[in-house]
Amino acid sequence: MSYQAPLKEMAFVMNQLAGLSDVCKLPAYQESELDTEMTQAILEESAKFAQEVLDPLNWPADCEPGTFSGDQVFTAKGFKEAYQLFTTGGWQGVFHPQEYGGQGLPKLVATACTEMMNSANLSFSLCPLLTDGAIEALMTAASDSLKNQFLPNMISGKWTGTMNLTEPQAGSDLALVRTKAISQVDGTYQIFGTKIYITYGEHDLAENIIHLVLARTPDAPEGVKGISLFVVPKFLVNEDSTLGQRNDVHCVSIEHKLGIKASPTAVLKFGENGGAIGYLVGQENRGLEYMFIMMNAARFNVGMQGVSVSERAYQRAVQYAKDRLQSRDLAGSTGPVAIIHHPDVKRMLLTMRAYTQATRSLAYVGAAAQDFAHDAESEEEKLWSQAFFEFLVPIIKGFSTEISVEVASLGIQVHGGMGYIEETGAAQHFRDARILPIYEGTTAIQANDLVGRKTLRDGGKVAKRIAKEIEKTEQQLALNASEAALSMLTYLKAARGSFEEVVDYVVANTKEDIKAVFGGSVAYLKLAGLTLSGWQMARGLLIAQQLRKEDPDFYSAKITTSLFFAEHMLTQVPGLAIAVTQGGKNINTMSAEQF
Repeated sequence: MSYQAPLKEMAFVMNQLAGLSDVCKLPAYQESELDTEMTQAILEESAKFAQEVLDPLNWPADCEPGTFSGDQVFTAKGFKEAYQLFTTGGWQGVFHPQEYGGQGLPKLVATACTEMMNSANLSFSLCPLLTDGAIEALMTAASDSLKNQFLPNMISGKWTGTMNLTEPQAGSDLALVRTKAISQVDGTYQIFGTKIYITYGEHDLAENIIHLVLARTPDAPEGVKGISLFVVPKFLVNEDSTLGQRNDVHCVSIEHKLGIKASPTAVLKFGENGGAIGYLVGQENRGLEYMFIMMNAARFNVGMQGVSVSERAYQRAVQYAKDRLQSRDLAGSTGPVAIIHHPDVKRMLLTMRAYTQATRSLAYVGAAAQDFAHDAESEEEKLWSQAFFEFLVPIIKGFSTEISVEVASLGIQVHGGMGYIEETGAAQHFRDARILPIYEGTTAIQANDLVGRKTLRDGGKVAKRIAKEIEKTEQQLALNASEAALSMLTYLKAARGSFEEVVDYVVANTKEDIKAVFGGSVAYLKLAGLTLSGWQMARGLLIAQQLRKEDPDFYSAKITTSLFFAEHMLTQVPGLAIAVTQGGKNINTMSAEQF
């Protein structure tokens, strides 16, 4: 079953929830005359590329994911040709500045394009994702000379980018990074060390790979304060931008993985033959600060991968449920019916559908917030939009990816025994989804970020302002007074109250019992994800009721899906609040020896 981009649903979320028309009016896009019609044309072209070029490669590449020979990786059949079409179409530069050859379109538009690419072929899409993050880090922290040297070819897709953090002894704890950087008289640095889990650290898609590497200078302070960031290209770049000699960085192996098999995950050695040449980004000892720019971009995009895999698993499950005949209808048909008529199959499909639509809505609203943070006319709106976006990032990453595992698992369940057979394709989505809550910061790391940086740092101010915005939607539901709106109001109000209760608990109790608070951090993240995405579903329900006569089938399905989310998902929130406020302390009562 082939992938079909859900353009109608995407357009609804972009236009009705994320405010595309207001985004198009921002100063940055006024000269380009960007409007909703132009955006729709861009999305249709993106859909065509995803459906016709990337999707047909997804299953074959999972079966035959490419090879490693010497220190070279040869990607799966068809990937190189697809990548050339990707660069020719200008897709790498959709969001990036025109100054360096990009298209300078809004983050909201780029997010929709990214979703389609991820749904069609997640393994392929990881290469552009890492390049995007590297571009953002260089845009923010690099000198003008480094920007001019590297950004144009990265934004065009001629060169790709990577992120080199992890080492054999240093996973999430970057204080343990040992890679060395020794300054040279010409202003460059010699880099020595080993990095692991480097996505597309070696491949044959582009002529050069630009590695962003965390390393320590000899006199750097201990811990994360002593980490610096360096650009280390696979091939050195001459002053005229042509490629020079091969740098001393080599792939020594690639990992054999559960999923995303066609995305080469490399072990890289720097400096085995005298030292890899690197260029300092920004100032020494500020590397982690700069890398967080790249990591934040990657975390948002991984959250979108969760949405994408959920959409793909849902589409496949729906098609199978419509085709598979099994058992009689409970209402009394005489022969076997398609399993989509059975109540529990509908329950599973509605769960998949509701989670996918809810997480997409929250992510698109977050993308629009970043657009306003960059280009809103008032400083106040910029500051609020940035704070709102930053609050959402760990939720979009942590919640959406955990949900994708559940959705992909349900997709297998809908298929029954055939879901466990690789040839149906349902198992691939589950295998691919399983990495998403792990890389670019595990769910626990996102939850810790939500507690520490996003809630405690400002005493819960941003969280409380979000709660006030949810209250405004509650008031609209009450004024609407339809049966559907009042039902949604009941569950959204309870969820919002639980969200505020948990924020108060976190702020009040962290100093007194930090382990109890962090013991409930993942439950807090899930609670926040359900509440905030439920808020978007409530907004969608109100709009769908207003527009119902324009397209009865589409909008009535949206109303049903929103109510399902309220009754089956938002009802979980009060229980999660108990897990946070009462259950965190109990987690820490058992000693290590008791396990």
